[in-house]
Amino acid sequence: MQTTKTHIVHGGTLRYLTHDSAVTGTAMTLSVFVPPGAGPFPVLIWLSGLTCTEDNFTTKAGAYRAAAEHGLIIVAPDTSPRGEGVADDPAYDLGQGAGFYVDATETPWAEHFRMESYVTGELIGLIDAAFPTTKVRGISGHSMGGHGALTLALRHPHLFRSVSAFAPIASPTRCPWGEKAFTAYLGPDRTVWDAHDAARLIEAGVGEGCFDDILIDQGDADPFLVEQLQPELLQAAADAVGQTLTLRMQPGYDHSYFFMASFIADHVAFHARRLEAAR
Repeated sequence: MQTTKTHIVHGGTLRYLTHDSAVTGTAMTLSVFVPPGAGPFPVLIWLSGLTCTEDNFTTKAGAYRAAAEHGLIIVAPDTSPRGEGVADDPAYDLGQGAGFYVDATETPWAEHFRMESYVTGELIGLIDAAFPTTKVRGISGHSMGGHGALTLALRHPHLFRSVSAFAPIASPTRCPWGEKAFTAYLGPDRTVWDAHDAARLIEAGVGEGCFDDILIDQGDADPFLVEQLQPELLQAAADAVGQTLTLRMQPGYDHSYFFMASFIADHVAFHARRLEAAR
């Protein structure tokens, strides 16, 4: 990985990095915050939402004071492969900036859009090799990235010891964003989609017993709440199988980073407690 920018923040070091990915076949970008001290530190991977790059969370979420206090590395990768020759779509909710954290199987997406393998394989390996980590990690995200955090944690519980999300797409098989993306990336067979739907994974018992709690924050003034996000489906699935899930409906909050900045310290502390206990 090559460092392109470095900043000192709350006594820690924030780096923007780039590397050539063997998984996506493209250059990938990310940011990594390392708290002050010698380490080693547990890691929180953050997955961002539609249209975002690694920069949105890095500059807007205000997570690094809490990360410095709790001794937590935070890694924020880009949301998709990008570049010349990479498939794209004019719409904001498909293509570059909209990877949905799945490995695409359909043309023209399959060549580069392999975000599940990137996050759960290559990215973790690079971070553990380059930074003072304990090799214990959690995962969180927002919207499309909340969907990614939940599904990757449930599908790969050996990699993650904690999981949370802000305003996640709870059941992409049952909302317009997910139906559009999954049709394009995974094809028309809806039974294939279920393996990438957090509510359906919980209903099926995937990841059962692996997480003592799943923390979800959702603003009740979010314009996408009813049609796209549907957190009640997550709650119903968790209740049906006895999975502890803390769904906090936050009055008056919307879908923006102002919402995330208001509660990000709670999520950092939530992960830090579990990751420290797992060392």
